Amino acid sequence: MAYRSFSLIPMLSDNLLSDRFTQMDKLFSRITGEKPLSDIPTYNLYQKDKENLELTVAVPGYKQHELDISVLNNKLTISGKSETEKEEESNDSKTEKWLHKGIEKKGFSMSFDLGHRIRIQNANLADGLLTLTCNYEIPEEQKPQKIAIGQTSQPEVIEHKK
Repeated sequence: MAYRSFSLIPMLSDNLLSDRFTQMDKLFSRITGEKPLSDIPTYNLYQKDKENLELTVAVPGYKQHELDISVLNNKLTISGKSETEKEEESNDSKTEKWLHKGIEKKGFSMSFDLGHRIRIQNANLADGLLTLTCNYEIPEEQKPQKIAIGQTSQPEVIEHKK
């Protein structure tokens, strides 16, 4: 399982030497037997404003029932389980078969540390993209407060009658 911090700062390794990183990751994964990080879906993190974030994960080919989203101890976990193996076993008797399968749908699991104030509002799956809307909750006592300045009224002049 891959563990990534939910950071708003882009990682330098995403841009520089990304191909070399992928090659070394696959090499070490073969040696250790662990799943390479390059097999984990790519994602975008977008900050809409001070309180709203949007996490978009590329999950091409996955259906809603194949994906699982959970939050436990401020840790968001997104996982996908492929059902293509079951489908292939049932299709053995048919004449249809794959001639080339370049788009693999592998199972995955990825985690993000949410911090103690980020809450997931909703999740949508459309066109192979899983979009999670997140809200950064600021307690009322920690929000900036605007204090109105009261107007002082002009002193009332009382005339003395003789």
